[in-house]
Amino acid sequence: MQIVIGSDHAGFQLKQELIQWLQQAGHQINDIGSYNPDPVDFPDIAYAVCSKVREESGLRGILVCGTGVGAVIAANKVKGIRAAVCHDVHSAHQAVEHDDVNVMCIGAQIVGPWLARDLIDAFLQATFVQDADFVRRVEKLALLEQHN
Repeated sequence: MQIVIGSDHAGFQLKQELIQWLQQAGHQINDIGSYNPDPVDFPDIAYAVCSKVREESGLRGILVCGTGVGAVIAANKVKGIRAAVCHDVHSAHQAVEHDDVNVMCIGAQIVGPWLARDLIDAFLQATFVQDADFVRRVEKLALLEQHN
């Protein structure tokens, strides 16, 4: 699977570990940055990741910052992006299955590398359930973007 990944300085080290693991698993990785642990503004990285996810259908994005909160706020400001902070496996797959989430945000200060790998596995293996209720709700999310 093609994955776009980015982090701020707080998530840099975890992102580096995750890239190596994802590549070993056979995924194609587009690393948007940051490329070193120097301070960087998370909205810039979030926008870069989300722009790539928006450009190509089927891409999934992963954002890593300190808590995941800043990243998810920034990501959800980008039209066409549905992002969720996921710190448990159930949320990681259900966010895709019920809400068609295309960007997962992880807090490097909240989860360690082993849990992050489990979260990403759940996120990447999940598919949107074409249940009428879920489809209707995701369509309403898209309508909310039109009002802003």
